[in-house]
Amino acid sequence: MSTTETGHITGTKDRDYNILWFTEACLDNALRLENYIADAERDGDSELAEFFRKAQGESQKGAEQGKRLLASRLTK
Repeated sequence: MSTTETGHITGTKDRDYNILWFTEACLDNALRLENYIADAERDGDSELAEFFRKAQGESQKGAEQGKRLLASRLTK
């Protein structure tokens, strides 16, 4: 795969694709962390569950920021 793709193959500029990728990764991480939280709670490890909840919150925050940034750039 070429490292110089700038949208002529995909039809999406790298900067927009990168924001899309980041947002999707954050959303995917938030979903995955839900399983980790459940595992920790099932094991009675509230410290670990809280750690994963905080990480999940940061992933949700990143996804929201990514969505806002993408929306502002696509309307230009």
